[in-house]
Amino acid sequence: MSETLNIWSNWERVVEISANAFLFYILIIVMVRVVGKRTTSEFNNFDWIINVAVGSLAASGILLRNVASIDAIAAIVVLAACQFVTTKLVLRSEGVADIVKAEPTLLTHKGEYLRDAMARTRISEEEIKTALRAAGITANSDANWVVLETNGTMSVIPRQDVHWGDADALSDVNCPDELKG
Repeated sequence: MSETLNIWSNWERVVEISANAFLFYILIIVMVRVVGKRTTSEFNNFDWIINVAVGSLAASGILLRNVASIDAIAAIVVLAACQFVTTKLVLRSEGVADIVKAEPTLLTHKGEYLRDAMARTRISEEEIKTALRAAGITANSDANWVVLETNGTMSVIPRQDVHWGDADALSDVNCPDELKG
């Protein structure tokens, strides 16, 4: 099997790749400024997918000879515009928000693991314990609730004398009806 080690092409190709890399660097800076901080914050699933796609398109436009830079730029601009419009629609319409955004999910309630929610979200007891430790809590019973957020992080609400219905910040969390009382 004769495989060639591809270390060097030629100066013309190096200049072409360098120019493309600079072009896409400028494009991504402009895109982040136009679309907003959302593109670089903690990602929800939707934002993560868009960012991976943009990275893949940029790499293709920089390195692949059979992908014209303008083609990759057009695809990136369209994705950025779609993300911008979608996030505006999500802010204006609960129906669109329900389709696009995941909802936070309650994983523990007053020290009890909610096994159905854990199975549905594929979160293990060990992962919840890790979140508890990160919050400085050493026993599950010392947390009122652990919530799996839309960006994949877990929020730990320490034990306090508050009922679910009085916790405004939990109003959008997916929780079994029998625990909401």
